[in-house]
Amino acid sequence: MEDNSEPEQRSWAHLPDVCLRHVFHWLDDRDRSQAALVCKKWSWAMYSGSLWRRRTITFYGRPSRAHTLEFQSALWYVKKFGKYLEHLEIKLSNPYNTAFTQKFQVTMRGLLSRLSKCNSRLVSLSIKYLELDRLIWKNVVRAQFIKTLATFLKRMSKQLDYLNLKGARVTLEEGCELLNSLSFLTKKGFISEINIEDFFSLHLPVYSSTLFHQTMSKFHSLVILTFNYNCISDELLDILREHSAHSLCTLNIKCHIHDPHGQVVWGMSWANLAKRAPKLKVNFFFERVMKHDHLARILLVEIPVRSISLRSCYFNDPHWTMRPTLTNLLPAYWHVLQKLTLELNNDHELLDDELLQLILSCKRLLFLKVWAFLSVTFMERLLQNRAERKCILTTIKVRIYTARQETSEEDRLLCDIYRTFKYLIDSELNYFVITYPMV
Repeated sequence: MEDNSEPEQRSWAHLPDVCLRHVFHWLDDRDRSQAALVCKKWSWAMYSGSLWRRRTITFYGRPSRAHTLEFQSALWYVKKFGKYLEHLEIKLSNPYNTAFTQKFQVTMRGLLSRLSKCNSRLVSLSIKYLELDRLIWKNVVRAQFIKTLATFLKRMSKQLDYLNLKGARVTLEEGCELLNSLSFLTKKGFISEINIEDFFSLHLPVYSSTLFHQTMSKFHSLVILTFNYNCISDELLDILREHSAHSLCTLNIKCHIHDPHGQVVWGMSWANLAKRAPKLKVNFFFERVMKHDHLARILLVEIPVRSISLRSCYFNDPHWTMRPTLTNLLPAYWHVLQKLTLELNNDHELLDDELLQLILSCKRLLFLKVWAFLSVTFMERLLQNRAERKCILTTIKVRIYTARQETSEEDRLLCDIYRTFKYLIDSELNYFVITYPMV
């Protein structure tokens, strides 16, 4: 009997190594280990370092058999292939009690200890949303975990280029200890990107801390820094200007209603930084900080703002109105603003004219996302101006709030507007517009 499988086997046997590695790239650990049993060539391919450079390890708060197997797979990976690792992401999924945090701390101690001994390639580390201020973290467990992480960062500080500890929620002293670890070996930190958004516990006036200023002065090549406005001060801006102006490109700044944001920062400090760092662009993300006087203290004309996001998060406050912000504050960035996000739910305030005028005045605005009370005709006016090249928007995402439960009439008008400008939308725009009842 003729064996028809031989040509197929022969073709797989002669598959180029680069193609074989590409196929293996899409397999999970279990399938990779089984594939490695096929032949020596496949086994050799599985040990290629290119397959093991990136890793996401998830710790599940509510155990199950599947989660246990995945956890065991992660430990197997660190022992087998940890030396190839370049990008590591640690995720916590639904941590819910002290037993879990204690187990997580013990596991991380072993995992990071192993990596620090076998790995010399790690350039990226992300551990987000630790929320160490929650009661599920006992003081002893919390202190041991921070000590473990600080020790690991010290050993990796020469090679680490990216660190993301967003949502850690640590004390000022703990946070500075972790950040200082990045400059332990060289006395200077040359990491290029740090994300410390929501890194410190709520309500901390970090901007007044000498310890924080001393810590930040150790970084000499920052390119991207993501943090909260409660860290901003004239001293910090001067430190960035002195040590990282040659490299600094992006500041991502979150300002939350529960973080202190009433400090005085002089426009001259921003101007001096922008002058020394000509590539600098600043992105602001405001959550429930909507009052004009609060925003006016923060959004100074000297800041090279590229993106602004203002989100009221469905909170309705009769003591603020968005109109003066659209007409007085944001037009100051007409020459630099590229991205604008407005998520507003406030007293059914119609902003058609003010918003359209702002869009037309911002000559570099490419991205617009708006959730607000608008007239449907606003979209027709906006698209007409875009068709006449009076603005250069490439992305338009709008949710039109309406106080009416029934929106069929508005939806019909939106369909008519779409048909009128279909040629423009299909060829030049990333476009999405809907109506949304807010009764």
